Amino acid sequence: MDAQALEACQELNHNIFMLCGKELILATRPFAKEIRIKSWYYTISTILLIALSLTATIVVPFFALKILFGIVAGLFMVRMFIIYHDHQHHSILTHSKLANFIMTGFGYFILSPTSIWKRSHDHHHNNNSKLFSASIGSYPIATKRKFEEMTSRQRFEYLAIRHPLTIAMGYFTMFIFGMCIGSFISNPRKHWDSLFALIIHVSLSVLFFVVLGWKVWFCFFFLPYIIAFALGAYLFYAQHNFPGVTFAENNEWAYEKAALESSSYMEMNPVMAWITGNIGYHHIHHLNSKIPFYRLPEVMSEFKELQQCKRTSLKPKEVAACLRLKIWDQEKQQMVGLKGIN
Repeated sequence: MDAQALEACQELNHNIFMLCGKELILATRPFAKEIRIKSWYYTISTILLIALSLTATIVVPFFALKILFGIVAGLFMVRMFIIYHDHQHHSILTHSKLANFIMTGFGYFILSPTSIWKRSHDHHHNNNSKLFSASIGSYPIATKRKFEEMTSRQRFEYLAIRHPLTIAMGYFTMFIFGMCIGSFISNPRKHWDSLFALIIHVSLSVLFFVVLGWKVWFCFFFLPYIIAFALGAYLFYAQHNFPGVTFAENNEWAYEKAALESSSYMEMNPVMAWITGNIGYHHIHHLNSKIPFYRLPEVMSEFKELQQCKRTSLKPKEVAACLRLKIWDQEKQQMVGLKGIN
């Protein structure tokens, strides 16, 4: 058998024995092991990059440069958030008291204390794409039928949560209000740390404004948070609200199906992939959240089953397509915009 025929035969065999469901999850388990030195290197280097870029907003002489370093600091904060997110999944730096101390502190810094972040995010993973589930840790999804039955006020509130401006202002909407104020009001005893994080945050903001002046405050404090949370909020939205996404009735829902059909692979250039800690490989992350962020590309290249995925990107046309989606049309079995309601 010549080489070409052999390759064709191997390809045929691979296609016949494609892994699926729980078998695919089991097959990814060997990759759900961190390389401890890498985990520490990425954590420490990212913290140092944040510190250096924030320091630059104070010491560089020109306002334009201060703005540039403020934006860069915000992007580095996104990367550190993914590292924090992986630690909360117990995929990196497990059983390390030092790492727990660092990540607890970062949780306060990023307005996502461990109590509310872990609870809401675990719920998201266990209920991703269920039609009739509490929208804890997720953007709400209404069916066309349910939307038509809503009052004008209910429609306004639902659409307001999914509005592009709400996503862009994630600093206020998702984190200050959602993660901190909302969680504390819902359960003060369990989420006291949310109020504590907000008090620290506001106090430091006032202090920096008074001591450093408004220009440095804007670049050192306000701008990095706006950038980090806007990008983070959009990524979280678009990874589960994109053309081709599917949602299921609760009794038809399956974890592995939700991971592969209701979570996107967001194609990015190498720089954005680095900044976002490979979170674009979101279908793989949902399939097995114990895989460290730096091993996700490795898993993608290993399994052809994971390469046959639903894709989106950060191109303006695709961002606009994601943002237009509003409700789930059960008859068409697809997400549609407001025009699709009529």
